[in-house]
Amino acid sequence: MRCQDLRQCGQKLVRRRPLKPREGSEGRMSRCLNTLDLVALGVGITLGAGVYILPGEVTRNKAGPAIVISFLVAALSSVLSGLCYAEFGARAPGSGSAYLYSYVTVGELCAFVTGWNLLLSYAITIASVARAWSSTFDSLIGNHMSQALRGTFPLHVPSFLAKYPDFLALGVVLVMMGILVLGARESALVNKWFTGINILVLSFVVLSGFIKGDLHNWQLTEQDYTLAAAGSNDSSSLGPPGSGGFAPFGFDGIFQGAATCFFGFVGFDAIATTGGEAQDPQRSIPFSIVVSLLICFLAYFGVSAALTLMVPYYKIHPESPLPQAFLHIGWGPARYVVVVGTFCALSSSLLGTMFSMSRVTYAMADDRLLFQGLAQIHPRTRTPIMAILASGTLAGVTALFLEFSNLVDLMAIGTLLAYSFVVISVLVLRYQPDQNLSKKEKTENEIEISEREASPLESVPEAGISRILKSLCDPISTNPTRKSGQIVYGCALLLVLLLMILTIILAQGSRYVFSGDPVYTTVAVLLLLLIIGITVIIWRQPQNPSPLTFRVPILPVLPLVSIFVNVYLMMQMTSGIWVQLGIWNVIGFAIYFGYGIQHSLEENNGQQPPASTFQTVDENIPGTESS
Repeated sequence: MRCQDLRQCGQKLVRRRPLKPREGSEGRMSRCLNTLDLVALGVGITLGAGVYILPGEVTRNKAGPAIVISFLVAALSSVLSGLCYAEFGARAPGSGSAYLYSYVTVGELCAFVTGWNLLLSYAITIASVARAWSSTFDSLIGNHMSQALRGTFPLHVPSFLAKYPDFLALGVVLVMMGILVLGARESALVNKWFTGINILVLSFVVLSGFIKGDLHNWQLTEQDYTLAAAGSNDSSSLGPPGSGGFAPFGFDGIFQGAATCFFGFVGFDAIATTGGEAQDPQRSIPFSIVVSLLICFLAYFGVSAALTLMVPYYKIHPESPLPQAFLHIGWGPARYVVVVGTFCALSSSLLGTMFSMSRVTYAMADDRLLFQGLAQIHPRTRTPIMAILASGTLAGVTALFLEFSNLVDLMAIGTLLAYSFVVISVLVLRYQPDQNLSKKEKTENEIEISEREASPLESVPEAGISRILKSLCDPISTNPTRKSGQIVYGCALLLVLLLMILTIILAQGSRYVFSGDPVYTTVAVLLLLLIIGITVIIWRQPQNPSPLTFRVPILPVLPLVSIFVNVYLMMQMTSGIWVQLGIWNVIGFAIYFGYGIQHSLEENNGQQPPASTFQTVDENIPGTESS
């Protein structure tokens, strides 16, 4: 009896949601967002605190001028994941982003973990941006606000909490929450204005850097640092010198910087949360993701290059790098232009991230994995009112008490985890069959089954090996079958395990691998050969030919590279960050096993959704369903 209970519980953990829209769910929200709205949403979120604050801290302490390479590595990881999001946006144009994609592909538990960690990432992003908004305003008034609050409300608490409660950050979150409550169209209009001004200011920064920049700042030596320290009244204000040159902190600094710079590219996935409100989600979501990522990469690369050309990396101010850079080159008044851009960027990032967090919260509550009351829709504005209020309150409290510098890596690791689930889902999904097969495909499947059962007189070892090798490397059917789909499922899980082991070895013992240590090198080579072999097996399986507006290219190589990069960046995080992530997920599991697993809308679904639930559904055509 106990074994049967465990089996039933296991089946609940892997049950999948049908992709067809549930009656009275997606249709309750207003489809009012066009492609420009989605591009502005993605760019607005991404070009927020990252582009104005991150370059200072990363350049000064981790990467030096090589921050442009760090942003390139971080962009690569985001682009690889972004392409997978784009294909899913074409297949599954519904609210929920990575949460929905994991639910229809991998199963309920993975979907909950993905959605729960997305909520963590969004809450931290909102808190970080709100604190950055408050800090920027405080610097304009001579830091009087922070000094007053620090003296009035001192918090003698652990280091992960702020030194004082930031009431301005909380107030900014509440204002943005009020804008969201007005409606999707109204919040999209406000976001477009903020984003447009932000892009103009960033263009000014890049041009200024290339005009006033000095290439010598990419070739600094220890002598330059010594002279700078001798000419400074406070040598402690200078950052560490490293070894000088373009990459003063070496490859370790570049990759550690990339792990932090990844924070700057968080935002494009917000576009995927608009599936319930986009006018043409199957076309506009993939296009908007690709375009927004391209715009954001050019902006980050250009601003980082301009900053490091204007100011020696060890002189960059970590908290307000761009205004101080203009003071350094003698363009003092230009810093006010930067301040305007900073406020617009932070406001658009805050508004867009709160929009996304509320939609993921709504999607999880609508599926009853979170409390059902959070799925309530306002009858006039047609917005998820309770999800907006709940997510905004959580983010506001986080902004009130937590410190920005302690949040970035935790946000990044949660997002990388969610991105990895999406990439795995795309890899598996492409090789799954549709239920509505043509007569020819059914015949091929029947032939495959009959050949599998037609050789009882053959030598068992020879026949078994022959059948296994044929099914792995030379499938009979040109379209996916249930068997080929199961092969890809198994191979994908094995690949993820092998990639995790390889990245751990490379992250923790890279010096042994590249120095020729026989044990480390042998293990790394064997793992690489196994990964290549399993990749070839997946590549030989037939892909689903369903027409889509966007498909991830170079499958299965590109998703595997994306998983490798994501996991490698995650391995750069400290053990403390992993402990914090574990605590957050323990809280999530308590909610899921205490409420979600019993109240899930799939609870009474006796049958697992067939593989055809993965096929594209056009919500704009009445009566269209996935089988």
